[in-house]
Amino acid sequence: MNSSVQNRELLSCDGLEDREGMLTLQPVWDVIVTQEALLKSPFFPVLFNFTLYTAFCLPFIALDFFSTRVPALRKYKIQPQSSPTLSMMALCMTQNVYHHLVCIFPVTVAHWYWRPVSLPVKAPALPRLLLDITLCLLLFDFLYFLWHLLHHRVPWLYKTFHKVHHKHISTFALTTQYASMWELLWLGFFAGISPMLLKCHPLTEMTFFIANIWFAVEDHSGYDLPWSTHRLVPFGLYGGAPHHDLHHLKFKFNYAPYFTHWDRLFGTLSTPARTG
Repeated sequence: MNSSVQNRELLSCDGLEDREGMLTLQPVWDVIVTQEALLKSPFFPVLFNFTLYTAFCLPFIALDFFSTRVPALRKYKIQPQSSPTLSMMALCMTQNVYHHLVCIFPVTVAHWYWRPVSLPVKAPALPRLLLDITLCLLLFDFLYFLWHLLHHRVPWLYKTFHKVHHKHISTFALTTQYASMWELLWLGFFAGISPMLLKCHPLTEMTFFIANIWFAVEDHSGYDLPWSTHRLVPFGLYGGAPHHDLHHLKFKFNYAPYFTHWDRLFGTLSTPARTG
């Protein structure tokens, strides 16, 4: 009798999970897996990264263009005295294309051979997806904080590998991936290993990559907008663009890319004077 009740409870839980997936993410996942050939292609990760990165940069590039002509937009610029020139943008974009061709693409092909893509039939439940994305962001934030702090505290590492990223004291969207190949490889490794360690569903992994690229671009955008992510997260737990812009300005503070707790614990947090 007890065994029968337990079986019915297990079946009920499975059915509830199935219904939850169907009502939320299963239709989305069913559409995505129709592109199985593309998703399993070694070209997909680099195209996915480059396309998203470029798309996320475009609104801020437009803001850079219009803010020099519309004073109402200028007030959202964190460093309003600075504006990127067309040549600065072109240099960043050229370097990005070069790095994708000679560095990121070969690495993604190697990863494709090492860890073939597997597409399960079932989608993850929405609460699980949101929880896993949050955990991935926290793990990525921690790993990059340690790497970033080390590359500022050790002069040789800073001069050899990280200094490239600090060429621009006033950041703009296209400076997000303006970095040495060494730094890009580590960033890619941290982004790739986080969902792998947490055994995330492929849909969760893709969504995390989308969120991670957007947050990175937003951090470097140079704008503190009314709807910026750091304004949506309470208690100053998320630093956002003002937090990271101050790092490029002062160098010795705000090493975490997104959240503020590690900088608080290590005594490296600096709060922007201008909050908008």
